[in-house]
Amino acid sequence: MVTSKSKKIKIAIIGLGRVGLPFLLFLEHKGFELIGIDNNPDIINGLSKKKMPFAETGCEKLLKQSKATFSKNIEIIKNNKCDFIVITVGTPLRENIEVNLSSINKVLESLLKILSKGQTIILRSTIGPETTSYVKKYLEQKTKFKIGKDLFLAFCPERIAENQALKEFAELPQIIGVEDDKSYQRTEKIFKKTNVKIFKTNFLSAELVKLFNNNYRYIEFAIANQFAILANNFGQNIYDIIEMCNYNYPRGKIFRPGLTGGTCLRKDFGMLNERVSNSDLFLTAWKVNEYMPYHLASTISDKYKITGKNIGILGYSFKKNSDDIRESLVPKLIRQIEKKIPKNLYLSEPCSKEKKIDIYINRSIDFVVKNSDIIFIAINHDKFKKKK
Repeated sequence: MVTSKSKKIKIAIIGLGRVGLPFLLFLEHKGFELIGIDNNPDIINGLSKKKMPFAETGCEKLLKQSKATFSKNIEIIKNNKCDFIVITVGTPLRENIEVNLSSINKVLESLLKILSKGQTIILRSTIGPETTSYVKKYLEQKTKFKIGKDLFLAFCPERIAENQALKEFAELPQIIGVEDDKSYQRTEKIFKKTNVKIFKTNFLSAELVKLFNNNYRYIEFAIANQFAILANNFGQNIYDIIEMCNYNYPRGKIFRPGLTGGTCLRKDFGMLNERVSNSDLFLTAWKVNEYMPYHLASTISDKYKITGKNIGILGYSFKKNSDDIRESLVPKLIRQIEKKIPKNLYLSEPCSKEKKIDIYINRSIDFVVKNSDIIFIAINHDKFKKKK
């Protein structure tokens, strides 16, 4: 597919979650023509009415200005003769620590009948090692096209943090994983317009960059949590210790301990661990981080009577100042507290507009503070600091 200088490059993004939608709005702002596809009709209906399905800094303003087309019908790619197809669907783990490719497979199956010669496919989801090679083999076996000749394929990991997506798309270096020069040349057209540093590498190295970044951060959190457990065992204040460790010390910084969740950090260890037969550093980090809800509940119950008391939980999302509750460890903390038989359990998640989260009414911060005997600050939202 050849594009002239006067013609806007058309890009379809499949999966309008917290990676896909901000990337769509960012690319449109850079001058590309965008089409967004998602199989969730509520998301599509909301976007058609200029309503963001989640909070992300700067995106609401760009959406109101957007001229992008949103659809749940993947056929729109063929009808609009898109030059690029960017896949950003979720890649969860199965229960037995096995990479789940079902969402990617569904997209690939849907694309088989509508792919056109010359199109470039970019994988942008977090994926397990050798997934891009799998996609290449799948497409070449299921179609008449050859990658690098008829179709072009790249893995280009995103490494953004929620609430910083637009800023980091414009700043973070971009890795382009390819196995042929033509795929690189075509993919480079998109990222050259973002004015970021570009690294060219192969499929597998690009996949490992994303997984190594996420797992390194996950291990750092596990170290902080392990220190918190040890300090508690010795009867010492971990926060005082960390402040003294970090103050004007030039080598390394210890994070503050806490619940470590989210759709990336909580699962991405498994994409590497799946290939290892023995217990390893990644699995150990996961064990430490997953232990923290029990540690918090049991530590407090050892010092204070929880049974028969009103317990307040401040925060339910997986991270600070986010409305994203996916893979949060707060539900696990709540289950541990419930085993202590509290009288009532009150929840406040001020970053969410939902009136009810799980089985709990989403109450105001003031209500929880006023009516609770013991309060767990589960997530360190800025809104809680303002209530001091």
